[in-house]
Order: sequence, then C-alpha cells, then structure tokens
Amino acid sequence: MKTIQTMYEHLNWANQRILETLQSMEEQNQELNRLFLHILFAEQVWITRLRGLDSTHLPIWPETGADTDADADADADVEIEACAELVRQNKESTASFLAELSNADLDKRIAYTNSKGQEFENSVRDILTHAALHGHYHRGQINLRLRAAGYEPANIDFITFVR
Repeated sequence: MKTIQTMYEHLNWANQRILETLQSMEEQNQELNRLFLHILFAEQVWITRLRGLDSTHLPIWPETGADTDADADADADVEIEACAELVRQNKESTASFLAELSNADLDKRIAYTNSKGQEFENSVRDILTHAALHGHYHRGQINLRLRAAGYEPANIDFITFVR
C-alpha cells in the first residue's frame, strides 16, 4: 500500500507541476491542454470504475470544435480552467479512495466496461498501476512538446519528487 500511496502522491505532484507550467505559458496551447485533459479524464474514469460505478458516460478525450483561431484560443483558455478543476477533483477522489483501501483490497477484481463497450476484469492493484503509468507517459509527451515549442519542460521526475 505504501508504494501505491507514494505513486499517487507523485502523480498528484506531477499533475500540479504540469498544470502550473501550462498556466504560465504566454499563449495557451490547445494541443497541450487537450493532452493534459486526456490524462485527467482517464484518471476520473479509472477512479469511477474502481468505485464500482459505470464510467461509460465519461469522456476519455476532450471534444474539439474550434472553427477559427479565436475559437481555438477561447477553447484553450476554457480547457486550462477545466484542467485546474480536474486536478483538484482527481486528487481528492484518489486520496479518498486510497484512504479506504487495505492491502487485501489490492487483489480484489473489478469488472468494468471500457469506452468501446468491451467488458474486462482487473485487480485494483493493476488498475491503480496502469492509471499512474498512463498519466506519466502522457506527461512525458507534454514535456516533449513543450521543449519543441521553446518552453522549459516541467521536471516531474520521481527522484525530484522524493528529494
């Protein structure tokens, strides 16, 4: 349990660092915000499934519908606000879920339906591990795009976190 707790403390810290980096950009980048929203939506989906609730109504990717550059800029501003709210909500949801979890619960099997309508069953441990690794993968993609756009990537390394 301690390792999983630490993974999620790191996840929340890394999300906050990415959020602050995206918020500090002079011009919002819809692609980066959309990728970050995907991470946060996926976290929301997984915690919903872990609680035994139906997640099929929840988005995995944000909708895109900007017809003009002005619309895209407005969408990007709204998206970063949505990111900030989801970072807060997800942190609270995972902290609450993990506080109620015991070591024995980690091997409990959870049945769920994915976004394509397929049914699966996995252990709580595997779902928690997947969700943490999924986000880290995409935060790396955000950092790569930040550097390519001339921005300093957020240092989200685990060793930095534990220092």
